[in-house]
Amino acid sequence: MIGIELLVVLAAIYLGARIGSIGIGFAGGLGVLVLTWGLGMPIPSDQLVSYIPWDVIMIIASVICAIACMQLAGGMDYLVSLAEKALRKNPKYITFAAPVVTYLMTMLAGTGHTAFSTLPVIAEVAKEQGIRPSRPLSIAVVASQIAITASPISAAVVAFSGMLEPFGVDYLTLLAICIPSTFLACILGAFIANMMGKPLDQDDVYLDRKAKGLIKLRGTT
Repeated sequence: MIGIELLVVLAAIYLGARIGSIGIGFAGGLGVLVLTWGLGMPIPSDQLVSYIPWDVIMIIASVICAIACMQLAGGMDYLVSLAEKALRKNPKYITFAAPVVTYLMTMLAGTGHTAFSTLPVIAEVAKEQGIRPSRPLSIAVVASQIAITASPISAAVVAFSGMLEPFGVDYLTLLAICIPSTFLACILGAFIANMMGKPLDQDDVYLDRKAKGLIKLRGTT
């Protein structure tokens, strides 16, 4: 039975990923219905409605709708332009600036998808400074996902706060712990990522591709 329940969970995740957008939240709700009413997982009779995670589903739906409206209004382009200015202001420290930018974008938006549009900018700035792009890119992606657990409007934080509430840990206490701990963890990860791989001026593959004209930076002909 555990194997079947695991397959249902994986199927719900796959279905949500294929549908995308608001369908992610509703696919999760469908998975809960299959597990409970279909496979007979025990539910107290007075909790048939409250057992379904409506709060989580609605938060996911509202966040996705808000992001879609922001993108349609040009807000995403403006946000990316601000991120690019911040990254280009101190390009030599791109490995440390990149995770800070993606962390803040995710924490404020509640989803890591907003940070993905900055990845081309991060790679470009790194190459212009002779920094191995994998250094800032790797930690920037990690920071964009870790920040979900520190976002006040993310479904993960809301769900987790509900689990901890019976133990006396309220919503604000959870945020007071998660925000500084995850941010410091990302900064520590940036120090480690800054030591990964060879610099571009010592990388034979990069130098060979650049000599053949296969690599061009912005502003070059």
